[in-house]
Amino acid sequence: MILDVIVEDKKKRLKEHKARTSEEQMKELALVSERKSISFYEALAKPGLSIIGEFKKASPSMGKIEMTMELMDRIDEYNVSVDAISCLTEEDHFLGNTDYFKEIRNISPLPMIRKDFIIDPYQIYEAKVIGADCILLIAAILSDEQMAEYYKLATELGMDVLVETHDEEEMGRALKIQPKIIGVNNRNLKDFTISLENTKRLRPMVPEGTVFVSESGVTTNEHIAFLKECKVDALLIGGAFMLSEHPRELATEWKNLTKSKRIKYKAVKNKSDNRICNLSKKNKNQAD
Repeated sequence: MILDVIVEDKKKRLKEHKARTSEEQMKELALVSERKSISFYEALAKPGLSIIGEFKKASPSMGKIEMTMELMDRIDEYNVSVDAISCLTEEDHFLGNTDYFKEIRNISPLPMIRKDFIIDPYQIYEAKVIGADCILLIAAILSDEQMAEYYKLATELGMDVLVETHDEEEMGRALKIQPKIIGVNNRNLKDFTISLENTKRLRPMVPEGTVFVSESGVTTNEHIAFLKECKVDALLIGGAFMLSEHPRELATEWKNLTKSKRIKYKAVKNKSDNRICNLSKKNKNQAD
């Protein structure tokens, strides 16, 4: 399973990180950091649909992504169109690193989430040091004890936490720690198929007042309409923006769609993966 491979590779990378900067040194750097985090939670909790724009150079499902614009130009467009930024720092399968994160941090006033496969407290201290406002915790790769411990550590360091789930069992486990932000990844991390029905199915489990994020697979106007019906608070969008030559225009269009009372969706069965899909020829082959 690809998720197991990613985690094993992450363990190897962690050894390299700790060889460069020891655990004690990284902890000390985090604790003395004077940077005040920008509230990721507040960026997503405000009225209306919020959008998290993602930056990544590759993914297991998409392979290496051909850049349609320079990093600074992309972030300039994000700065005026989305509510928060996600940056992949996983090296082997997403071709990310902490340097990309720091580069974006220097040119964006928006709250940022470090998106990675966090399996060690070291990564949480490191997230604080590089300027993260939020971290991602993936229920599928953590025990209940780890989720609770890592959530507590991140909040003590002044960061928000997006807890990611994929099914009812993971949602139930995640809710035990009463997260302020909870997400549903529409991508099956075992076989990488996508179904927005994940969001619809798990939405009723999320308590009122918790920010609810739908992640992955958002590529078309009908997807936006479908997720609006699901009453999501925010969308995390990666592939569609990375493949777009005009992510600002796309983000603006989708935000405007959610403000329309006349927006409707049509569920269409895709023979390859049964996901909800749009008939839009422009975006239908883009995937997160």
